[in-house]
Amino acid sequence: MAEYAEILYEKQRNGVLITLNRPEAMNAISRTLLKELHEALDEAEADPEVRATVLSGAGRAFSAGMDQGTATGRRRDLAWPYGIPTGMSAAELIDSWRSDRRNFMRIWEFGKPVIGAINGWTMGAGSWLALFTHITIASENAVFAQPEVRHGSNTSFMWTLLAGFKNSLRYGLTGDHIDAHEALRIGIVNKVVPADQLLEECFRIVERIALVPPETVKINLAIATMGLEMMGLRDALLLDSQLSAPAHVMLREEMRRPLDEARFKEGIKAYLKLRDGPFQPEPFGPRSRKQE
Repeated sequence: MAEYAEILYEKQRNGVLITLNRPEAMNAISRTLLKELHEALDEAEADPEVRATVLSGAGRAFSAGMDQGTATGRRRDLAWPYGIPTGMSAAELIDSWRSDRRNFMRIWEFGKPVIGAINGWTMGAGSWLALFTHITIASENAVFAQPEVRHGSNTSFMWTLLAGFKNSLRYGLTGDHIDAHEALRIGIVNKVVPADQLLEECFRIVERIALVPPETVKINLAIATMGLEMMGLRDALLLDSQLSAPAHVMLREEMRRPLDEARFKEGIKAYLKLRDGPFQPEPFGPRSRKQE
């Protein structure tokens, strides 16, 4: 078995538990974590004893999204009005976003079921990761959102596929938080359970899957995932990737520049307070009540 630095890999009960293990950073998705996740999936796929995978996060978050904490302390001067790093052309910046697609099709196309065990904060790209799992179980304290749209970013078409056109726009255009029960209502999770029952519920499903012939499971999984791809899902996700570039560079200076100044000068907490403050209280979750 491979050695991992930012995930945990634990075989049990006819499956494997893969845990995002950066609790000090709320399991923010680093390049190392993403690389190790793909390696762990390769390991699970090659192991005939593993009939399904449970994907979870350590600590109080499933994942807070792409890692932004390292931005503080290594400032890149930005040239305005578009916020392009000094010395980089617009074309080079767009190419960098295109090459860093940040999608999770590896999970979607995985040959064995991936069950998401979603606990706590599940934000931005962390919410995308959760939505790409085949079956998704949430604890009662799970919170989903795409708050990055508030500073200039794109949503994921997976929200549209699962939540539907109206619901995906309601939350994709605002970055508003939703709690586990609202996530269940709009269809991005299968079930909500108490936090202390989350992994037990997920592995109960693993054990039931293990009663079915593995060839049957693989075929029926492919019918669903490949069927949606044939209907246009892959093209929609490709468009999603292409539009992520202008979403990150076609920015209004008066809206984005103060956020970047706060992040580089005062840190990520000041940045988040400035970005999310006008949206408080949130419609759902622990920040749905006005702060004293």
